[in-house]
Parts: sequence; C-alpha cells; structure tokens
Amino acid sequence: MTQSSSAPGVLRTLLVDDEPLARQRMRMLLERHSDIQVLAECADGPEALIAIDALAPDLVFLDVEMPTLDGFGVLENLPDAALPTVVFVSGHDRYAVKAFETYAIDYLLKPVSGERVDKALDRIRARRTSGTSTTGSDEPGLRSLLTELRADEAVPGQPKRSGRIAVKHEGQLILLTPDEIEWVEAEGNYVRLHARGTAFVMRETMKRMEARLDPERFVRIHRGAIINVDAIDALEPWQHGEYVVKLRGGARLMASRVYVGGLKALIAV
Repeated sequence: MTQSSSAPGVLRTLLVDDEPLARQRMRMLLERHSDIQVLAECADGPEALIAIDALAPDLVFLDVEMPTLDGFGVLENLPDAALPTVVFVSGHDRYAVKAFETYAIDYLLKPVSGERVDKALDRIRARRTSGTSTTGSDEPGLRSLLTELRADEAVPGQPKRSGRIAVKHEGQLILLTPDEIEWVEAEGNYVRLHARGTAFVMRETMKRMEARLDPERFVRIHRGAIINVDAIDALEPWQHGEYVVKLRGGARLMASRVYVGGLKALIAV
C-alpha cells in the first residue's frame, strides 16, 4: 500500500486494484481533478480492509475481480458505519453491472475512460452539494445488492467469489473460509467465530452473519448460535423437544425447540 498525505476540503480517495497498471491509470485520471486526494493504493482486498479502517476514506475506487478477497468481499467485511462511497471497477459487463445501475451505485468498465471517471465524480459532487450523504452506510440498496450478488454467484459462467470472512486477531487480518467455521456465537454487538481451535471476535450482527453463510450448510440452533452442520459429531435428545448438539471441536450447544425443525431438515433426520 502506497500512501500520501491528505488535504482538507477534498474527496479523500482510495484506489483498490490488483493490477498495478490499472491503479496507475486511475491515479493519472484522478490527478486532473483538484478536489481529489489519493490517500493510498491497495493491491488486494485484505490490504484494502486495513487501509479503509486506518484512513476512513470518503471515496473508494474498488476493483471487483481480485484474488483472495474480491471487491464484494471487501464490502461484506466492512461494518455499515465504515462503508465509504464506492465506485466499482469491473472488467466485464455482467449481472453485477446491471445491479449497480439498479441501485444507483456507479461503476467503471475497464479499460476506464477519463469521461466515465469525470461523470462519476460529477455525480458524487452533486450529491455532496445537495446535502445528500455520499457514505455507503446511507445507500439503501448496497446491502440488498450484496445479498443478490451472493444469491447469483452460483450462476453458470460467472466467477465464484471467495466468500472469505476477514477478522482482526492479535494484530493480524485473518481470512477465514466458511469451511473452517464450526459455529458462530453471539456476544452483544459482536460475534465469535469458532474456527482453527480459536475464537475470533468481530463486530457483526447474528442476522447479517447468518445471511453471509451458506444456508445449506449453516443453521441457527438458537438466538445466540449458528452451527456448521458438517462439524456436528452427535445429537442428543433433551427435554421438551430440544437437542444437545455435540461438535467435533468439543463444544456442546443446546438447540432450542423453535429451531430444531430447521436443524433436522438440514441434516435429514
């Protein structure tokens, strides 16, 4: 990540793209605008998460297709309060582009033209001038867009996204795959992801975490727990129609009567 100092009264901007030439071109196009200050350049998704957390940019030009953690994964791993204004950059015109248009979220198609950059910036400036918030947290369609993209990711001919979940742990940014997660535990405004023999804490709601996980593999067994059915070692009948769920990692969790039906349906009991 390269970084430069910011200046007051400008759009503090972050460039995220795994292609150095693409970042170079975008920087050159943005340098034509005196009210744009490029704070940093990031070469991948994990680097972008760190930069957004540290710099809190106003605007991010975010590449969609990146290895390890793509542009959608970056947004999924940001809390609502940290969502900046996003201009997506894509190398193809597929479902995602149409979704951006539907939800009034701008995008640039590679190779990016100066005219399209200018139009995107004019649109953002107009919103700021009118007093309309330009922060992603106030984009009513952004979370809906991500939900639709998750549902659409299995469509033939479209690249499957990584689905990785980024968590801070002991000074590092850890990327977990859903396969590694045994269960998710609610803890106030946070959740604990039990994986790799460790509990990783992240600021997230159970509702949003449930939406991010594959419903054919993860099921909620009570208000405070979501489990990976592949991690189940045994089910022990309990009183009043409840079950004790024993996981391979040693955890023993109670499946409440309200959620037992969903659990049984998923494991065909």
